[in-house]
Amino acid sequence: MTKLKLLTAALLAAGALTAAAPASHAQQSVLRIGLAEDPDVLDPSRGRTYVGRIVFASICDKLFDIDDKLNIVPQLALSHETSADGLTVTIKLRPGVKFHDGEPMDAEAVKFSLDRHLTMQGSFRRPEISAIDKVEVVDPLTVKLTLKQPFSPLLAQLTDRAGMMVSPKAAREAGERFGSAPVCAGPYRFVERVQQDRIIVERFADYWDKDKVTIQRIEYRPITDATVRLANLRSGQLDLIERALATDIPQIRTNAQLRMAVGVDLGYQGITLNIAKSDAGRQAFGRDPRIIQAFSLAIDRQALNQVVFNGSAMPGNQWVNPENPYFQSRHPVPQRDVAKARQLMQAAGVRGPLAIDFMVPNNPEVRQVAEVLQAMTAEAGFDLKIRVTEFATSLQEAEQGRYQAYMLNWSGRTDPDGNSYSFHACNQPLNYSGYCSQAADALLNEARTKTSQAERKAIYEKLSDILLAEGGIVYLYHRPVVIVHSVRLEGFKALPDGLVRVVGLRFRGN
Repeated sequence: MTKLKLLTAALLAAGALTAAAPASHAQQSVLRIGLAEDPDVLDPSRGRTYVGRIVFASICDKLFDIDDKLNIVPQLALSHETSADGLTVTIKLRPGVKFHDGEPMDAEAVKFSLDRHLTMQGSFRRPEISAIDKVEVVDPLTVKLTLKQPFSPLLAQLTDRAGMMVSPKAAREAGERFGSAPVCAGPYRFVERVQQDRIIVERFADYWDKDKVTIQRIEYRPITDATVRLANLRSGQLDLIERALATDIPQIRTNAQLRMAVGVDLGYQGITLNIAKSDAGRQAFGRDPRIIQAFSLAIDRQALNQVVFNGSAMPGNQWVNPENPYFQSRHPVPQRDVAKARQLMQAAGVRGPLAIDFMVPNNPEVRQVAEVLQAMTAEAGFDLKIRVTEFATSLQEAEQGRYQAYMLNWSGRTDPDGNSYSFHACNQPLNYSGYCSQAADALLNEARTKTSQAERKAIYEKLSDILLAEGGIVYLYHRPVVIVHSVRLEGFKALPDGLVRVVGLRFRGN
């Protein structure tokens, strides 16, 4: 079947998913959002996908949020105070907040939620807030966090899933099934999920800021093909899409019926390398750090940006982008050097093409990146065997070490700790590479105890010396975050984390 026929079939299939005509503009009360993937489990303690964070933004408020300047602002919290020694953080809570099941969102609920993040089996939040030693209820609207040591990223962590509060009653009753029907304190309550098809939420009448919530219902539709997502938006079957293709930006700009926001990821797109997660990794990149260095040198990051993104991405080689104040300028984005890469491969004892199981999530843009990388690295002696895998499945494969290289994006956090610790520290849940270094761990932990940006940057400089030479991630670029919506939708504000805040959204005429 030709590519044209495949695209036509995909467009027809997508149209069938949303065949009902959209409501009239003046009466529309359903917001349809197109996602690039289907989220993983909708449990703040166990979730780990970017699209999951987009859904969480509608159902699970956090203790804190960020503004358009990356300042930390209160959400479920009203204020906080940190002791002079940095070991105690006291948080005052917003009064009158309810969970979707009617239970109060109070200090007891905050203690329950934070303890759950820290102790629940399978929690991905544990390393994010592991500095918390004890959570105490001072009074119904005051909670005190006692820390093991000063922990500068704490509030930044509480602006994301670690700061999402869940109903203790619902969580106790549901147990491990909580992610199938989450109960939080956000502007919308969970209604239904059909895997790979839709997630539906409805306006919560008792939301603490309900006057700013006018849209009655949101339908999240996972559509992996970006071309199909955009076609659905243009036809009116969707109202907003995330991650439009960079190559579509020119045509979007000329469409008077569309509005677009373009930003740069707080995180990164990189290739996670299996170093010691399993025998498969030890037999490839785990054999010698020089193989990792050769792999990185074989990649032309500037050319990759031009070929796939028309120059709209930001080439990078670190866990923060080159415009971030924590970027280490002593390690500039490297130029491609195939000759040196070949020398490193020979020095590492590699003879002949080194076959690599390259796991790539099923996304057209990411697949194109993978094909470019396949061609580039072949010149240095790598034979990338691209294995396209459904995204949630790829995460499970990575957990089990059933891969050798993994094309994985991290959407990013406001504090550099959120982009580095869980991925490089020994035995952390997001450390899919299996990398472990006592020297790196010492620096990662030391950076968490400092509050001065200058002090922390100096520590990260030493860390970059280690990780860029032997760590389990080869950083490639910082992707453009392209969110497009219908001109009928008003009130959308693009924030640096790339999420879609639904409070304040409205349809023209509503």
